[in-house]
Amino acid sequence: MKIFSRIISVLFHPMLMPSLGLFLIFQAGTHLSYIPFEAKRIIFLTVFLSTCILPVSILPLLYQFRMIKSFNMETPRERLLPVFFTGFFYYLGFMLLKKMGISGIISNFILASLLAVFSAVVVTIFWKISLHMIGIGGVTGAIMAIGIRYNLDLAPWLTMLFLASGLTATARLHLGAHNPAQIYVGFMWGLLIVFSSVFM
Repeated sequence: MKIFSRIISVLFHPMLMPSLGLFLIFQAGTHLSYIPFEAKRIIFLTVFLSTCILPVSILPLLYQFRMIKSFNMETPRERLLPVFFTGFFYYLGFMLLKKMGISGIISNFILASLLAVFSAVVVTIFWKISLHMIGIGGVTGAIMAIGIRYNLDLAPWLTMLFLASGLTATARLHLGAHNPAQIYVGFMWGLLIVFSSVFM
């Protein structure tokens, strides 16, 4: 069961969630679905680079300088610097998208993800909130907001996202990474912040 829980934790890692969210946004049936493939590719690569590759690349450096004891970052304070750098790279990605003239749903989604990450920095000082659940909650909130805003039937996607959220929550609990309160608060934190930004 631990191996399965670790696989789920990797598949729904918070650093992969902006890329997953962007992929679903492109497939949702809004005007963004008709953006040329080449433009989608550039936007996707920009988001993937700034929200996944760059944040992950900083971890070995932090480990080398003993700023983190392990890549699991088990204590709240140990997560502080990695989450801060992640937020910084999110901001760079957001600014790059703005320079490219990308606005609307996509920029709102990345901005909301940025807000969720930076607010998590503050919470992390005092409490070990679940970053995994903030991530999957944010994607769920974005798709929920798009469905309501554009009157689209995205129920099948939302069903899969809630199922993925449940699997992720179970995996994190099974691994002993969080308690139920940290799981529930993390999910609602991500969902409400991203839902509000995308819906507005």
